[in-house]
Amino acid sequence: MKKLGLALAVALLSSSAALAEVSVKSCNRTVTFDGVPQRAISNDSNLTEMMLALELQDNMAGYTGISGWKTLDAELTDQVAVLPELAPKYPSKEVLIGADADFFFAGWNYGMKVGGPVTPETLAPFGIKVYELTESCIHIGEKPKVSMDDMYNDLLNLGRIFDVEERAEALVQAYREDLAQFKAGLSAGDTPLRVFVYDGGEDSPFTAGRYGMPTALIEAAGGTNVTDTLDKSWVRVNWEAVVETNPEVIVIINYGEVTAAQKREFMLNNPAFADMDAVKNDRFVTLEYAEATPGPRNIKAIKKLATAFWGN
Repeated sequence: MKKLGLALAVALLSSSAALAEVSVKSCNRTVTFDGVPQRAISNDSNLTEMMLALELQDNMAGYTGISGWKTLDAELTDQVAVLPELAPKYPSKEVLIGADADFFFAGWNYGMKVGGPVTPETLAPFGIKVYELTESCIHIGEKPKVSMDDMYNDLLNLGRIFDVEERAEALVQAYREDLAQFKAGLSAGDTPLRVFVYDGGEDSPFTAGRYGMPTALIEAAGGTNVTDTLDKSWVRVNWEAVVETNPEVIVIINYGEVTAAQKREFMLNNPAFADMDAVKNDRFVTLEYAEATPGPRNIKAIKKLATAFWGN
């Protein structure tokens, strides 16, 4: 009888373990988890905000890649106060191993570089599983054009990985409903506004292509990204090509040492841009870095853009 009881207990434990196993698609890989990560690390402000939006602080060992690139706003500073920043910029493999990490939420050019020292393959021998930001998958393979579903997909996958599916589904549903309601009441023009995204750079600007999140935000707000013909997420272009598109609005991404105000002044005071409609009419709108990259602030960003575009 005791042997039967022991066998039953073992069977139940095996069944529980099987039920606990979760697999998610991460870019071109399938990642399988046999338990909920307990020492997770996120890289960058927008990815860290996704973790915080799902209330995963207790499962985190810390975060990386924020203070070295950008200044935190008050809201995020308060949220991450309970967690240590383990590296101001991209973390080294040694930093992640030293933190006893079991999970790294990052992306290509969001904490990892193709062929670099920190990748899913280099971390695997140390028991660190990686989930890649969906927007960034274009750097290692094909993917559909960027959409809000990229951000929703990441939240839902994190929900599965950390066994908070209901929380993730409720959050995504709330975002979908909020956006649908806003768009239903949006009074946009008959023709989408031509919009240029100015991330930075004076000799040649850094901007968003068809796979960068600003393209999805601009389209949701009733505009079209003038560089969405470029099969890139974030890319450097030449000013001549920008001038030819004659953008009606310029979206400035605010982060780093050069302020949004300085970027605007550069464009307003450069004779080469004087004939651009956006410059002639002084039509600039600023998005914070965490608003322009995939994350919980994207809905707010769409509303901000729509207000600037149409006065809604």
